[in-house]
Amino acid sequence: MKKRQIVVRRDRSERSSDTSSSTYRSERYRECQKNHAANMGGYAVDGCREFMASGVEGTSAAFTCAACGCHRNFHRKEVDSEVVFHILGI
Repeated sequence: MKKRQIVVRRDRSERSSDTSSSTYRSERYRECQKNHAANMGGYAVDGCREFMASGVEGTSAAFTCAACGCHRNFHRKEVDSEVVFHILGI
């Protein structure tokens, strides 16, 4: 079973008395893009397909990938957003 880190942020704001909106945003970190041969003038990636946190959220180990040992910033970030409007008073 693969571990997957998904961050969900929910922002709820009132725009007026008749409408409100909610924004749902999830972030996933995919394949590692760190160039391991950069110091030799080449290009080589390690083949890590998805970020898996080494530790519990809130610790520094949560930013290190358990599969390849790289920082989370080296992994491609995929963001999914959805805005939902609620119309009240109709």
